[in-house]
Amino acid sequence: MAETTTTAETTDQAPGSLITQDGQVQWAGMLFGPGTPYTIERSGLTGWEDLPEYDSSDAERPTGHGAWPGARYAKPRKVGGTIWLLPEAGASLETVRALRRALALGDEERWLAVRLHGETLAVRARVSQRVLPADRVYATQGAGKAAVQWTATDPRRYLTGEQSAIVPAPEPESGLTWPLVWPLNWGQAAKTGDAGADNTGSAPTHPVITFRGPCGTPSVTERVSRRLLRYAIDLTAGDELVVDTAAGTVTLNGTASRRHTATPDSSPEELFAFEAGLAELSFRPDSAQPGAEMAVTWRSAEW
Repeated sequence: MAETTTTAETTDQAPGSLITQDGQVQWAGMLFGPGTPYTIERSGLTGWEDLPEYDSSDAERPTGHGAWPGARYAKPRKVGGTIWLLPEAGASLETVRALRRALALGDEERWLAVRLHGETLAVRARVSQRVLPADRVYATQGAGKAAVQWTATDPRRYLTGEQSAIVPAPEPESGLTWPLVWPLNWGQAAKTGDAGADNTGSAPTHPVITFRGPCGTPSVTERVSRRLLRYAIDLTAGDELVVDTAAGTVTLNGTASRRHTATPDSSPEELFAFEAGLAELSFRPDSAQPGAEMAVTWRSAEW
């Protein structure tokens, strides 16, 4: 069987890991913009700072003016721009081959990151268009003007830094100490099972939540929206139940789907998102032993 090879241009590196200055664009393992042979035309990018198109469920009023407002859901984001190929002497073929490899049709989404004003944001995208006219200048000097477009099925732009929180299972308070002394002191819980998750952007973001045993019927509530995730399953020490709310998957120990264990009062995983601002989380398993915890990871998101 033939070996599968990868190149630096198509390797899905961490978003923004190659960017060193404003105006640069990183696509997978390829860098465009200042300091590279691929200069972005002065008109810049289209579709990056724009609100994406959206579908609306507004319903027209049959006996009055206007409509009843409904939900609005964003469509995929399209990001485009024009890139000048300006190869060094003798490097024309190498430069254009690297561009071909990077901007090829593919099924897998990769990170597209852009740095502006010191801020790097990224989307998961695929190349949807590459137009490079083979005119006289291109044929004789290797310089060319390529129009490129990417399509991101998730239109939200994410901060490159991933945030995380570890929440141990709650422990009861120590209770009253005898003999009673006024004012009464009920003691403090060493672990409350509560934590905050700050989404500093302007768009909702979907977290990945990992429940770790030993605990029974793990659950988490976001107290602002009152959304709840609860699973009728017992986790032993070493077990991990991973809930990817964006993908809508619930996986035990990396292999077995356990979405069917969701209890009737549990919200659909895809609806469990952190709105802009501070999310307040409460980890409340029905039973827990030392070592039980919940891990939450997320990226702040922008429209």
